[in-house]
Amino acid sequence: MDFSAVSSALKTIGELTQEVTSLWGVDEQVEGLASELRWMQSFLKVADARKVDNELIRTSVVEIRELAYDAEDVMETFSLKVASKRKGGFSNCIKRSACFLKEGCLLHRIKSEIEKITVRIKELTRQLKTYDVSKFGVDEEGPSSSTERRLSRRSYPHVMDDNIVGLDKDIKKLVPVLLDEQSECRVVSICGMGGLGKTTLAKKIYHESQVVGHFKHLAWANVSQNCQERKVWEDILSDLNILSEADKKMKVEKLAEKLSSFLEKNKCLVILDDIWSPVDWDSLKPAFSARETKSKFLLTSRNTEIISHADTNGFLYQLQCLNDEQSWELFQKIAIPPTNSPGYKIEEKMKELGEDMVKHCAGLPLAIIILGGILATKYPSLTEWLKVSVNVKSYLKNDGQALKDVLLLSYDDLPPYLRPGFLYLSLFPEDYEIPVDRLIQLWIAEGIVSSKQEEGDEGLIAEDVAEGYLMELAKRCMIQVRERDIATLKMTSFQMHDLMRGVCLSKAKQEKFFDIADQSNARQLPRIGRVRRVSVHKFFWIQCIKSPRLRSLLFFDTFLPNEEEDNVLPMAMVRYFDNHEYDEFFNPLVCFVVLLGCSVLATKLRGIWKYMLNNFNFLRVLDYERGGDAGCKLPSDIGKLIHLRFLRLRDLDFISSKLPSSLGNLRCLQTLDLRIKHGICLESVHVPNVLWRMQQLRHLYLPEQCSRKTKLKLGTLKNLQTLVNFNTKNCYVKDLINMTNLRELQIRGSVNIEDFNTEELDKNPPIIQSKYLHSLSIINDVGRIDPSHLAHLLLSCENISKLRLDVEMRRLPEYHYLSSNLAYIKLRRCKLEEDPMPTLEKLLYLRVLELHEEAFIGKEMFCCGQPFAKLESLSLKGLNNLEEWKVGEEAMGSLQRLEIQKCRQLKKLPDGLRFIATLQELKIESMPKTFKDKVEEGGEDFWKGRHVPSIIFQDCER
Repeated sequence: MDFSAVSSALKTIGELTQEVTSLWGVDEQVEGLASELRWMQSFLKVADARKVDNELIRTSVVEIRELAYDAEDVMETFSLKVASKRKGGFSNCIKRSACFLKEGCLLHRIKSEIEKITVRIKELTRQLKTYDVSKFGVDEEGPSSSTERRLSRRSYPHVMDDNIVGLDKDIKKLVPVLLDEQSECRVVSICGMGGLGKTTLAKKIYHESQVVGHFKHLAWANVSQNCQERKVWEDILSDLNILSEADKKMKVEKLAEKLSSFLEKNKCLVILDDIWSPVDWDSLKPAFSARETKSKFLLTSRNTEIISHADTNGFLYQLQCLNDEQSWELFQKIAIPPTNSPGYKIEEKMKELGEDMVKHCAGLPLAIIILGGILATKYPSLTEWLKVSVNVKSYLKNDGQALKDVLLLSYDDLPPYLRPGFLYLSLFPEDYEIPVDRLIQLWIAEGIVSSKQEEGDEGLIAEDVAEGYLMELAKRCMIQVRERDIATLKMTSFQMHDLMRGVCLSKAKQEKFFDIADQSNARQLPRIGRVRRVSVHKFFWIQCIKSPRLRSLLFFDTFLPNEEEDNVLPMAMVRYFDNHEYDEFFNPLVCFVVLLGCSVLATKLRGIWKYMLNNFNFLRVLDYERGGDAGCKLPSDIGKLIHLRFLRLRDLDFISSKLPSSLGNLRCLQTLDLRIKHGICLESVHVPNVLWRMQQLRHLYLPEQCSRKTKLKLGTLKNLQTLVNFNTKNCYVKDLINMTNLRELQIRGSVNIEDFNTEELDKNPPIIQSKYLHSLSIINDVGRIDPSHLAHLLLSCENISKLRLDVEMRRLPEYHYLSSNLAYIKLRRCKLEEDPMPTLEKLLYLRVLELHEEAFIGKEMFCCGQPFAKLESLSLKGLNNLEEWKVGEEAMGSLQRLEIQKCRQLKKLPDGLRFIATLQELKIESMPKTFKDKVEEGGEDFWKGRHVPSIIFQDCER
């Protein structure tokens, strides 16, 4: 059950002091409302603990959430009004007589609204009290909520990102078919029911070394049930590194022609995951119509008819269910953590229970993984496994529904504090790769997670709690990890299996958690009077939403898609003139058409903004995903959305690059992303000096390039955790000292420290005081950085684990200036004249090192002695002057992955490579033919890497 709405409302009420409520004469109303909400919260917890399930409870949960939202809106409006009056000080006292009537009306309205909500809650309370929840059994042995939460933050390293069992034989059968250039087969299809592991198998093949080495380019696109050819083609072009900004505005026919031409000229492997029907293939076929080509396609589908439709010579591979032995092996990987005890065996009774439950999964990998995820949270409690066993038997009454039933069981087994966060995932489109940082910020903005937790959670901020929630969802295998942080190995992005998303979506709709908006249901939305969250997956006119209490609005399509722009007649005419001579644009008629088209388009965009900013005054989340044309400028009415916690304007393209000063009214903002486009004149963005007012800011993303007029004071932002695109020309270095909670800092542009003592560095004041800072990046495309300034900056970052320097410096700071905790370092365009290895090799915990694009401009590099004891990954790219690289016999004893790319002067592999027994992958990319020939079998350097299981050659000269 969703407790988060009630908890969030109580938190807002709790922040109002008795002094304030008494002064305004609303203390009785506020306390009465809080009392009723506390009873509701207690009732929900007891009902959930006893698994109470009847229609009244289910409908009441929805009504309770709505009432809690209303209460929070009213109380926050009151709180913000009080805050503005207080800050007005004496000047407001002088004006008090003039606005006494206005204040009286406001006070009367607030009292009235609080009383109305309280009456509605009391009526609901009266109905619920007729149900005696105590008659439903209570689990006295179950863990307390706080204990559950502490357990949820345990690490579970045995939970793999891709659990693969029984696929080796499938890979051995499919890879030769794809590599056979003599065969007329161009399309290979993996077919089978949902949850069988088709995508996992395709992904394994996608990364297979033979496949990577054979094809010049590889691309992956998710098709899904709602096939959108433009998106599929853009995803493929993006993977092929040939998607330009112009392509995104190109007509779909031209896009298909470009892709088809590239596939015809290059040997590519394109994987189309989850294609549903022959009709979908027909819509995508124009881009895959090249006749004479060595490119191939790998499809995954539940429909066996697609392969014969796509290619008469195609190869159909039907994936089979796991046998009993494989099912048990997969289950153990998930449900039972590994142990270092020799000869350890699972308790016999637990094994019997496990094997019995696994049989109900009918060999379906996804069902086994989900069941294992549930039981992993309860291991090694035999009592808890027995309870799940009973539930499994009651859920799995029909083998044909095994997968669906296990998915439903996984949701019902979630503790209450995890359910709202899980339901929130359904707001994202199918197959969407969800960034962890962004989701956590959204959760916190929505009140789903807060820093005020129960006993045992002291010292944790909201972001830590939210990360624990995600870890538990991953541990339960309800989400699929896609990327991890290269330094910390923490999850950075994930996806949901489409079947799990289906369950999530079904539950969210049942609880009226949100609505998805697109053209198909645009007419229905106006009839939904109290919709709180809207997720726009495909563009539609926002004016269709008539809910004044809307809290969240997420856009996953462009602000105004190309199709809508084409509907504007003058714009269509402009596109016609694109195909004529340039001189024709000087024709007065053409100029008139262009201006008229722009005017009509600007009017449409202005109408969208006006409606949104004037009708959704209670918005807490406004998130734009894909950017696009957004009109002349960001309207000043943005300042009306005083309840906003999350505002993301990334990649929106405004004609004017000047942001309004009314942004300063958004005092509740926690996340602000201002990485907008520069406008048609390529101007830098002007940010008014108002951000200092947003003292609740936790994550701030400034524009990549601010105007010269921009000068921001940020010293009041003491809660800031993320600061991106900080620039010493537009901000004050001294303000960083006050940001004691900073975790991630990205400096873009110049790094100049005023009044800096270059002779005695120790006498300079510290730059950063945050002991939590773990990531530092410095990016400067045009200038250099003073080595002494850099050294002093690094000296104040004593706890960082990630360092990225993309700036010319010529000389690396000495070892003692670098944090001993560094696990990841990336150097790019540093133009170091001295070999950096003697300095970097002293970092005891360094696991990943990347030297890219003239990071080092010398000719020789040495790794001798016993350096880099924990280094696991080394990447050398674009070191154009490097001729010789020597590696000692005992160097890099933990290296697993080595990549050498575009180091065209490098003569040979280092001899010491043969001593690195841990090396699993050697990737040689874009290197001269002479170097490639030496490394290949029969070459003079082959003996140095013959022990490496995977050697990949890609885009090398032939």
